[in-house]
Amino acid sequence: MTKYLTKIIASDKEGLRMISACTSGAKVKIADIKYLKSNKVFLLSIERTKIETNQKDKKINSICKFDFIDRVKSKNINQLNKENILELIGIDYLKNKDDYEINLIFNNNSHIVLNAEALEIRLEDQTEIK
Repeated sequence: MTKYLTKIIASDKEGLRMISACTSGAKVKIADIKYLKSNKVFLLSIERTKIETNQKDKKINSICKFDFIDRVKSKNINQLNKENILELIGIDYLKNKDDYEINLIFNNNSHIVLNAEALEIRLEDQTEIK
């Protein structure tokens, strides 16, 4: 039996809404949040429940990748506490004149704002958690 691993690519509001729904409630360790400035890539390594296939008991490791990121700002996140785990509540965005402001909303009033020149987000499953 082959394992079906989800891969969602979003470049519009509907796609982002789908990724937000799939990642809602996901756990992310501070150490697993990376911004590769020279590549303009922001990565979140998350542990999430597979809601899109109605397998509520299935946990999966996924990568949420944001491309074309020019700037990253975080609020209420202690980046020195690498083992701290945040819960992702949702992902939303605002369109400014020439760019996008992507908001990653976490529990405890924490959030990360990504400034992007385009909307290009990928959610890719890596491995199933046994």
